[in-house]
Amino acid sequence: MSVSPVYTAHGSATGGRDGQAKVSGTDLVLDLSPPTEMGGDGKGYNPEQLFAAGYSACYIGAMKFAASQDDSLPKVPDAVEVETAVGIGPRDAGGFGLTVSMTVTLPGVDQEAAQRLTEAAHKICPYSNAINGNVSITTQIA
Repeated sequence: MSVSPVYTAHGSATGGRDGQAKVSGTDLVLDLSPPTEMGGDGKGYNPEQLFAAGYSACYIGAMKFAASQDDSLPKVPDAVEVETAVGIGPRDAGGFGLTVSMTVTLPGVDQEAAQRLTEAAHKICPYSNAINGNVSITTQIA
């Protein structure tokens, strides 16, 4: 598979899950902390939260792009919302793995049209493509 990047983001972290993450070229610096469920104090952000937020935003962009390319798909309403839950835990094969559960809210869009739009978005979204076949993804339309 070949990809020709039109943009490349840069970020860094120090200290692992108990450190800091920075986005290059910006003032964004986030204190990191494991969630309490993983023995941390939960007072900072964690990689799963950041992945969930990024995936949600990117997926909305993928829905908008899909609708702009296919007139049979519904327009994405301004009040669209995607809530993404990213779970982390041990894998049967060893190490750790992720799960993803998305809830997509498309006010005013009927269920069948929303289903077609969300399926098209998964084929376009780089997050979906990156984890396809590696991470269990469920998508629910609210």
